[in-house]
Parts: sequence; C-alpha cells; structure tokens
Amino acid sequence: MSFQDKVVIVTGAAHGIGKTVALTYAKKGANVVIADINEELGQQVTLHINNQDGGKALFVKTDVSSQHEIISLIHKIMETFGKIDIVINNAGISTFKSFYDVTIEEWDKVINTNLRSVFLVSQEAAKHMRLNKNGGAIVNIASTRAWMSEPNTECYSASKGGIVALTHSLAITLGEDKIKVNSVSPGWIEVNDYEELREIDHKQHPSGRVGRAEDIARACLYLTDEANDFVTGIDLVVDGGMSKKMIYEH
Repeated sequence: MSFQDKVVIVTGAAHGIGKTVALTYAKKGANVVIADINEELGQQVTLHINNQDGGKALFVKTDVSSQHEIISLIHKIMETFGKIDIVINNAGISTFKSFYDVTIEEWDKVINTNLRSVFLVSQEAAKHMRLNKNGGAIVNIASTRAWMSEPNTECYSASKGGIVALTHSLAITLGEDKIKVNSVSPGWIEVNDYEELREIDHKQHPSGRVGRAEDIARACLYLTDEANDFVTGIDLVVDGGMSKKMIYEH
C-alpha cells in the first residue's frame, strides 16, 4: 500500500483511535491533517509526526459540530496542500445516561458531533476530491452499537447507525466522482490501559483478545488503498467476532 504524498484528513486525531490512524498514515508517507478541538494534544501528535521519518502533519483546531469551522478546515488544507485524497471521519463523543434524563441539548451535541460532522466534512472535502484524477476515499468510523446496544446509549447508537446509512448513500452518490465511501465499525478497542485488561476480557472474544487502535488503522489503510477500488459502500466490522457470538445466561 502506497500513501506517499497523499493528503489525509483525520478528525478527532488528537488521541485514541484517531491518533493511531494519523500516525499510521504518516508512517506510510502521507501528509496528515490533525483536526481536533483539543489543541494541546493535537499539537503533540503533530510534533511527534514531524519529528519522525515519513510524512508530515498539520494541526488545525476544529470543532466538527460547527459548519463554519469545517469550512475553514477544508480551506486551510487546500491553501496548504492544494488537494485532499483521503478523509477519515473519526471524531465522536458519547453520552451514556438514563434515557429519561437525556436533554435535547445533549442529544443535539452528540448527533451534531458524531453524525452531522460526517455529512459536512464529506460534503466540503468531496468538492475538491472529485477534481482529483483518481478521485479519493472516505472512511467513516461507526460502531457495532449501530447494530446492537446496551441500555441508555440512545444518542450514541443513533449517531452511529446514521453513519452506516449515510455511508452507503454517499457511496452511491459519489461513485461517479470516483470517490469510495466505506465505514468501519469497531467493537471493544482499548486505547488506554491494555495491559490492565483481565483474562476474561480477552477470552470472551472469538479472536482471543480485545482490539487495539492499530486494528482500526489497518482497516482504514485497506479501505483507502487505491488498489481496493472495488470496495465501496460497506461497513467493515472489526470486533474480534463479538457481534456474531450468541450469548446465553445459564
């Protein structure tokens, strides 16, 4: 897979899965745009990339729930690099609280950050990607919670289910512009204290282990590789097999 000199936007790239995705593309020689609301952590990731061999990084402080800031983000990228090749819509927040206590403000914040941002970033980026000779690729980070739930996850689950539906719609719409659109639905991805996980945490997965952020990064590489241009409109579940496991209480 060659991503040399590709311009890659990763939203929510200051920490967690987004950070690992950004670092992975940079190691492949890409120019990575770190778009995140957390300036301190975003600058740290950018500095780390620019001090390593490989690609380059640009940090743009961005609140993806703001249409104005998304437009400014895309303008800054075009001003700096002159093109956009790949978009990873990763930014997201969660509000897990009693269904009876969720406020409309909390609902709107999750939907605007997780779902509306995917529409807006894709819309603004695609206006430029469609002018590329080889089009481009968009990957939206959804979740297995688009298909299954624990109690009191309505805001988050709705936003992730919307991302899956939006993904296949965009794939059809943008196909004529040679832009592939896919989503990745992570399961349990531990980004903090992996070594502190219990044996049962790993063994409950058919794969035998809990996921790492690198698993999602590799999925993104696959879906954005130009050689895989026959893959579009799918939701790639990366969950160690958990969503296929039948669970009974004995």
